[in-house]
This record gives sequence, C-alpha cells and structure tokens, in this order.
Amino acid sequence: MGQKKVAASGRLPYNACMTQRIPIPGKATAQATQVYHARFDNQTPNLLNGWRVSAAGFGGYRVAAGIEPHAAALRHALQNGVNLIDTSANYADGGSEQLVGQVLGELIQAGELAREAVVVVSKAGYLQGQNHAASQERRAAGSPWPDLVQISEGLEHCIHPDFLADQLTRSLARLNLQTLDALLLHNPEYYLNWAAWEGVPLAEARAEYERRLALAFAHLEHEVATGRIQCYGVSSNTFANPADDPAFTSLARCWAAAQATLGEQGHFRVIQLPFNLLEPGAVLERNNPSPTAESEAQVAVLTLAQALGLGVLVNRPLNAIRDNTLVRLAGVARPEHVPSGAEVSTAVDTSVQLETALRASVLPALALDGETEQQLLELLGVGLMLHGRWPALGSYQNWRDIMAQFLVPRAKTALQFILNRPNLPPEAAQWAQAYQEAVNATLAAVSAFYQAQGAAEAQVLRSTAVLAEPDWWTPTLSQTAIRAVRATAGVTSVLVGMRQEPYVADVLAELQRPSPQTARAAAWERLQQELAHNAAVTA
Repeated sequence: MGQKKVAASGRLPYNACMTQRIPIPGKATAQATQVYHARFDNQTPNLLNGWRVSAAGFGGYRVAAGIEPHAAALRHALQNGVNLIDTSANYADGGSEQLVGQVLGELIQAGELAREAVVVVSKAGYLQGQNHAASQERRAAGSPWPDLVQISEGLEHCIHPDFLADQLTRSLARLNLQTLDALLLHNPEYYLNWAAWEGVPLAEARAEYERRLALAFAHLEHEVATGRIQCYGVSSNTFANPADDPAFTSLARCWAAAQATLGEQGHFRVIQLPFNLLEPGAVLERNNPSPTAESEAQVAVLTLAQALGLGVLVNRPLNAIRDNTLVRLAGVARPEHVPSGAEVSTAVDTSVQLETALRASVLPALALDGETEQQLLELLGVGLMLHGRWPALGSYQNWRDIMAQFLVPRAKTALQFILNRPNLPPEAAQWAQAYQEAVNATLAAVSAFYQAQGAAEAQVLRSTAVLAEPDWWTPTLSQTAIRAVRATAGVTSVLVGMRQEPYVADVLAELQRPSPQTARAAAWERLQQELAHNAAVTA
C-alpha cells in the first residue's frame, strides 16, 4: 500500500489522521516527571494533577509540522527542562499537534526522553479549516453536529460529546499518542457570545451554557474511564472577566457542574486563562464566591482555583490585549535612526505621488480592462492608505501585522502582475521600480517610527513593573512579564510561544532564576495604579 500523500502545507489531509499507526504508549506519571526534573536542579517545577511540570510550558499556538525551526525549538525545550506542552486541534489546522507527535516520537525513539516524563495538553471546540469543511459536509448530508453554533463565516464552535469524541480521536492520531494527559474545552464561552448576538436572555443563556458544560464533563469522565485522557478542564478567555459580563465564565459554576457528575471522584483538574502585565484580572477581578463557606466575600479566579487544588495554565503572557489592540510584552530594539513625523509624512507623500501617476499615465499604457485597473489601484495604494492615518495605527506589533499581512502581500502581487505583462512599456517598468523603492522607504520610515515608540514603551513598562515589585526585575521585558506571572501564587505553568530556539533560551534563562510563589495581589494592584498614572500623564 502506498503512503498517504502529505499536503503542500506540510499537514496531512483531514482524513489522513485516521491512518492506522502504532501510537506512543504510556502517559505522564508523577514518578517519571519527578525523575525528569531531577536533572535540572536549577529549575523549580510545580504540581499539576500530581505531575511535576515546568513553570513555563511550550505553547503550540503558532507552530506546525514541516517547519524545522519549530521542531528544533520544541526539541530544545524538551531537552532542557520544559516538560509541559500545550496545543489544540485547531492550531495550524492540526499541524501543531502533528509537530508535537513527531518531535516526541523522535526523542523517545532516540532514548532521550520518556513519554511518562512529559505532560501533553490539547483542546477541542473550534471548527475551522478542515474541521469546518467536514462540518459543512455533515450539514449537507443532514447530520450536523448537535449543539453547534455559528460564530462567523468559516468559524463554528461545539462542545457536544459527539464532537468531542471525534476530535479526541483525531487529536490522538495527529499526536500519535495512546493517551492524552489533559483535554480542555477550548473557549466554550463562544456559546455565550452567540447567545448574546441572538438576543437570548442572560439567565437563560447561562443555564444552557452550564447544561452544555455538564454534558461535556460527563463525556470527558467517560474518556478518562476508557484511558484516552487522564484529566480534563476548561480553557476560557473570560474566566477573569467581570461577573456581569455576558460572556463571563464562572469557575465556581464550572466546578459545580463537574462535581455534579462524579463529585470528588471526578477528573476536572485544570483551567487555562489569559494573565499578563496589562491583563491582571486573574488575580484582581473578584468574580467568584469565596470557597470558604462562612465568608460571603468574592474572590478572584486564581484564588478560587488554588483553593480547589486546580492546575492553572496561563496563556498570552507576552501578548496583552489593551483597548482592542495587541501589545507585545517583549523588548523592542531602538532603531539606529528615528525619523521625525515630517520625514515619515514626506515618505508617504512620495508613494502617493507615484500612485497618482499610476492612475494618470501608467495604467492607460497597459491596455487593461476596467476591473483589472481598479484592482491594481486598490492593491497599489500603500501611500493613499497610510496618508493621514499612519500616526494612529496603535502599537508597533499592530503596525507589523498590518504591514506583513496586508500592505506588503497586496503590493507585491500587483507589482509582479505589472512586471510580467508582455511587451511592457519602458515607462511602466521604470514606474514599477520607482514605486517599489518608494514603498520600501515608506514602510521603513513608518516601521522605524513605531519601533522607536515600542522600544520606549517596553522600557517604561519593564521599569514600572519592577517599581511595583522589585522581585520582578530581569534584564528583559519578556523575562519580567514571565516572572511576574509565574511568581504569583496559584499559577502552575506559563505557556509561552517558543517558535525559535532563541525564544526557548530566553525562557530557560528566566526559569533558572529563583522566584518563590507568593500572593502578590498588592504588587499587581500597584502596577495597575502606576500604569494608570503613566497613561494620565502622557494623555
């Protein structure tokens, strides 16, 4: 029999994950994880479901099979003290799980790693990419997934037992594992968002939400009994939201739903949530009832999780969302030359002038149809899009995303189209060359402007954090951001995207510095006060 053909993306086709292979036997154990960490006496692991896990875990959000730097980074992390991996069925459309399975298999086969020493966490709930396409096929055949909600075009969500069973089968196949250590419901609050859009009364929506959670938990208990998973939990972006937020996920209610299934014998053992320097809700937002029966006070989700003995995985430690803008909590190098606003505007104006010439003289000489001309004008409009708008593009990271995902690909495609025209007039070729140079200069000027701004903001944020809590001092903002979270009582592991070996080295350098976990609510409160003061001063 022939082997399954690998898609151009490096990922297997959707049904290829069902191919029969011999899965890696075993599962994480308390003894093996303890033996693993005994090799790294300069790091302090934490407990999760009885396992010893690294204080920072390998976040699999933006990694995929077939990309060697990603494989090298994961390999380096596992060889140097990071023994918790977090991935999901929808990360890289399944490619993240494939990468994990491949690297684990290589290291285990080479005798460098024991399967029992590594804790593998995955998640299910999203229908995107191949999952979404398969869902549409089911719908067309008259058998859609039960309790499915449509979020947007190309995105659905589901935590019904039938879907979870299917996803776990596929995840285990991609991971090439016999047993997954923890399976988390991935952002189940999408149902609450959908219910709000549909006008469902909040009380009714929350009751239905809890019904769906309880149904999922009952199924996951069955998966524990069959040996396909060891434990389960919930990954929610709204655990730390205000209690009156319609999308709020209450840990107390999740716990009650899980306890209703099997009580103390249940296997609800872990939660995952965002927590970083700019989003401190996990420790400051009092949105759950106190676990102490005699107290009527509200407590933060991290406090409740600690009282319940739950493992807490923190995502987005270096990617904060502030005012609907992504802020990267990592140091930014200051550019050699910082352009003035006038210099940036002049560069933008040069691009605009060439775009005006494109409409007036270049396109008429190419003899194109009207629709193609209009498309080229839209794609080759970098200057016009930035004119008057470039100073208000938010953060350095936001600008880089706009440039890489929108401006550069569009302009590149259009310029290539023009240069490939047969019998291209010399003046059109000259214009294309001039425009390419002008756009490069424009992008470089805007980049330098925001890079300088990002460098200054990163330095201020690191200094402010250290002022709030001297124990958070490190040489870099990224290490300070990780340190602040991992040193907070109740946090089990900080999930960091380590797509390259230097990122792994940065995390390992921080893990080698002692940092005892203590209740640090006062420090987090001071940090927010200082940040608010800084914002008021610069407003």
